[in-house]
Amino acid sequence: MFASVTSVALVGVEPRPVRVEVHIGAPKDRFALVGLPDTAVREAKDRVRSAIVQSGFQFPNRTVTVNLAPADIPKAGSAYDLPIALGVLAAAGSVPPTVGSIVALGELALDGTVRAARGGLGAGVVARDTGLPCVLAVQSAAEAQRVPGAEVRAVRSLSEAVAVALGTTPGAPIRPAVDSKASSVVDLSEVRGQAVGRRALEVAAAGRHPLLLWGPPGSGKTMLAVRMAGILPRLGEEERLEVAQVWDAAGRSGRAEMPPFRSPHHSATMPAIIGGGSGVPVPGEISLAHKGVLFLDELGEFPINILNGLRQPLEAGWVVVARKGVSVRFPSDFQLVAATNPCPCGYAGDRLRPCSCSVPAIDRYRRRLSGPLLDRFDLRVSIPRPPRGDLLGPAGEPSRAVAGRVEAAWAMQSERGSPNGRLGRGELDRLEWTPNARRLLETAIERFALTGRGFDRIRRVARTIADLLGVGPVDEPHVAEALSFRGEW
Repeated sequence: MFASVTSVALVGVEPRPVRVEVHIGAPKDRFALVGLPDTAVREAKDRVRSAIVQSGFQFPNRTVTVNLAPADIPKAGSAYDLPIALGVLAAAGSVPPTVGSIVALGELALDGTVRAARGGLGAGVVARDTGLPCVLAVQSAAEAQRVPGAEVRAVRSLSEAVAVALGTTPGAPIRPAVDSKASSVVDLSEVRGQAVGRRALEVAAAGRHPLLLWGPPGSGKTMLAVRMAGILPRLGEEERLEVAQVWDAAGRSGRAEMPPFRSPHHSATMPAIIGGGSGVPVPGEISLAHKGVLFLDELGEFPINILNGLRQPLEAGWVVVARKGVSVRFPSDFQLVAATNPCPCGYAGDRLRPCSCSVPAIDRYRRRLSGPLLDRFDLRVSIPRPPRGDLLGPAGEPSRAVAGRVEAAWAMQSERGSPNGRLGRGELDRLEWTPNARRLLETAIERFALTGRGFDRIRRVARTIADLLGVGPVDEPHVAEALSFRGEW
């Protein structure tokens, strides 16, 4: 006796169909599970046995063999409980074999309740591609329903899943996912003064440029950085789905119109930042920030190996994480914003409080940030202590006004096919420049000892400044402002 049910495996963020094949053999109480399962999958046999009995069905007192095909893809998590249970019931003849004509995903409680499991959105993608209905826990159904063309059914128990698969009931009602509200985002108007910092934030947002803010504690670096997401354009429907797939692969749910904002602590490990973990790799913070902002506060406190690990994904927009037996690619098209103090005590160069650090201590602190990493920041801006008049002055320009200019700049870049922060050298060479702008660039190459990468970054920032003004050719003032944002800390 044989039956099969379709389920889902996530390889990186890519959902792939998995055939849960069940065979009922000789009269011997034995349950074998094969197909590269991890510990959580192997433990499914105990959950499935109890859930079947508690749901009013009889578990076959025979040899049960379950194969998760294709067998060369690692299987992880508790999401295969529901399809295994449905396959066992169909193979044993307890329910008609048509119960297998679905895509099923969900963890089973011992009493037969279906719980949410990682991969709900991927199940919706597989259901759409295969043309089969998708049966999920109530908590996961709202995520899967976001996939256009997917037929989704929500269930609360194994017995209800059987009824839904046989078409005798439509399933439980699906509660729509709640969008995050723009009102929950902190507003840029709360930042008093800091005209240079606000301008740098706007330029960075308009061209998706990496931004480094440095200055003494309390100067407003973090306050500026956390407001970056509020001035970025809202995500389109395809981008929302793309971001949701990454979060689903990490075992998280949610729906947001705002670009994601991630701010990991400097004690986070390499797998937590870059991605990885034991068994099947899961996305890290750089992928959870895909299409959004990754903010690294106290940049100088992060381990050197983690900072150097950011260099490749920052340039490429993706990262490959390899583990024994599996290699996956995660999207990581994020905008990097970092903040750091100029020295261990934080007060080097402060106008009111003297620095207490020795010169060797400052050198050791600054050497934590390698030259190649610093060269990848398009804007490096000093944020000094705000004067008393600024703190007591009126509120600054609100995020909505700044976001309007940023969105207009994005529209101009969209016509060129790429954000300015992602323009290649060939694309930069084709941009229009006035003779004065070219002369200033030639002078800057020698005066500032620009590398090839640094030269390209100046051109990208200058183009963004011109886009914010809505002008065509890049002129000398645009290059001059771009150079002013390339400070040495």
